[in-house]
Amino acid sequence: MDINQIMSSLEAKHPGEKEYLQAVKEVLISVADVYNQHPEFEKARIIERMVEPDRILTFRVTWIDDNGDVQTNLGYRVQFNKAIGPYKGGIRFHASVNPSILKFLGFEQTFKNALTTLPMGGAKGGSDFSPRGKSDREIMRFCQAFILELWKNLGPDRDVPAGDIGVGAREVGYMYGMYKKLVDEHTGTFTGKGLDFGGSRIRPEATGFGALYFVDNVLKKHNDTVEGKTIAISGFGNVAWGAAIKATELGGKVVTISGPDGYIHDPEGISGEKIDYMLDLRASGEDIVAPYAEKFPSATFFPGRKPWEQKVDIALPCATQNELNGDDAKQLIANGVKLVAEVSNMGCTPEAIDAFIASKTTYAPGKAVNAGGVATSGLEMSQNAMHLQWSEAEVDEKLHYIMDSIHEQCIKYGTEPDGYINYMKGANIAGFMKVAHAMMGQGII
Repeated sequence: MDINQIMSSLEAKHPGEKEYLQAVKEVLISVADVYNQHPEFEKARIIERMVEPDRILTFRVTWIDDNGDVQTNLGYRVQFNKAIGPYKGGIRFHASVNPSILKFLGFEQTFKNALTTLPMGGAKGGSDFSPRGKSDREIMRFCQAFILELWKNLGPDRDVPAGDIGVGAREVGYMYGMYKKLVDEHTGTFTGKGLDFGGSRIRPEATGFGALYFVDNVLKKHNDTVEGKTIAISGFGNVAWGAAIKATELGGKVVTISGPDGYIHDPEGISGEKIDYMLDLRASGEDIVAPYAEKFPSATFFPGRKPWEQKVDIALPCATQNELNGDDAKQLIANGVKLVAEVSNMGCTPEAIDAFIASKTTYAPGKAVNAGGVATSGLEMSQNAMHLQWSEAEVDEKLHYIMDSIHEQCIKYGTEPDGYINYMKGANIAGFMKVAHAMMGQGII
């Protein structure tokens, strides 16, 4: 595999798509050695086929706001790879959404879904529409207009979207309602639905719960536990909320959350009613965390700064891509951080990852750590297909098993001769090998 040649070709075809190109390069570097051991992969041009999405759907979304004015947004669905199952991946509503970000997310989703052991391909979609500051009726009208353009490309065995940033149970409900009206069928075509119409228990918390199950496995591998550890979390949405709940249950002390306005440091720990207050912050629609310090005097608000400057045992990026950079990594390493686990997708920059690996600091990538969300989505699909609903205990047991399995795969492929476990390498190789073998088995298509 000539990584430089492949990247040069991609950069020429997709100029300026930095997130997508970064994600591809990280995977290529990780899988190069194992790829070169399989000349049949090279002959079939597996890499060249795998790094390009099957298709990208781009469409205009026109809707009417509460003032009667016509608004126009762009909508996308990147159907990346269906070698191991129907396309599966979230829909993101945020002003930052563009083809590069969605291609990176769809590419990562392909390997993440492969790691879950469930039969799901990779996809991602979204729009540059932002729910912030919009009324419920405006959000409903937008969601309906979005699905009016996309519905013909969806289906329970074709493409199954879910939520993501800016898309929670409310937005999924509006989209699924419109989809169901158009197809006149009640199927499991969306996940993250309400419990009353086909949703799964613990789905909102699943990404954060699964991340802590993975973190627990990592620490157990080093004869350690979450109990007694201080933990820095970024973000304050569903993912951060779920991570805070489970970290606290396992005996850890969460001391930070963050938003676009800065971060909160609470040395007493964020637990109980303080975790509940995260839901109030999100529901306000203001997208800020500063009010936390006003409500809880034990906390301090640091405007315009990131939580990685705090001395902690575990760092969990839970917000967005590239939120932890090289300087942040150096600060964490200097402060003696034991483990950095990406709960957000590609939460660390390449410079940060290089710094962690060079210092032998345990680092685990998002495609492994945050797979609990899509894993539970897959479990929701299974429940829908069987026309039943599992208990919370049943879902949690299956989620625990899946995260244990992902950790085992990372150990298998990521353990280096000196004993250091390169979780990024392990996750990338495990996901890649499954998708590559599936593509080989289905011929040149």
